[in-house]
Amino acid sequence: MTGRRHDSGFAPTGRATLAGSTLTCPCHVCALYQNSEEQYAALVPFVREGIEAGDRVVSVTAPGDDEARRNRLRLAGIDVDRAEREGQLEISTWDTFYLDGGHFDADAMVALAQEAIDRTRQLGFKRMRGWANMEWALEDVRGVEQLVVYESRLNHILPLYNDAVVCAYDATRFPAGVLEDVVRAHPHLCADGFAGAHPHYVPPDELVPELTSKLP
Repeated sequence: MTGRRHDSGFAPTGRATLAGSTLTCPCHVCALYQNSEEQYAALVPFVREGIEAGDRVVSVTAPGDDEARRNRLRLAGIDVDRAEREGQLEISTWDTFYLDGGHFDADAMVALAQEAIDRTRQLGFKRMRGWANMEWALEDVRGVEQLVVYESRLNHILPLYNDAVVCAYDATRFPAGVLEDVVRAHPHLCADGFAGAHPHYVPPDELVPELTSKLP
């Protein structure tokens, strides 16, 4: 079973493996998947690599799916109980994370992302890996129209750190137009079994004004 390596930390290469591809960190990835098996095949090894390297992993999943996620990580040989006890692994659900209070607040979530990064360093870890399911944005609640603005604004923060954050989207459920904008908000893309830099990424100073001009 794997656990925290106290003599490790941020990988000297500043790299992370996703879907068999090597990414140079910092990386903010849009991962498109067609079913849960495809998602787990890409993301579980990403988490295991992080745990073995001494990274801190923060994961957000659907309400009721948190224990299933723990079990998937256990099947991969990760000592989930130990990792959670030591603060190396944090698994939460989006009703208490993205939709705390019953709505989405982009400003509050950008601040929360910064807090998660800061918390990682406070706990003694040199890098954070994030794995967040984004289907909460399909809920009929106030603020979800700010999804892509939030994703884009994260690019003001994430390049300042050597972290690896993956935003996972079920491509069978989101409208094509939303996915197109979501992909443009990420410097990296994981799709069809491959991950790498996204050539059509649009920086936040350009994309956010475009997006906000379309909002009601």
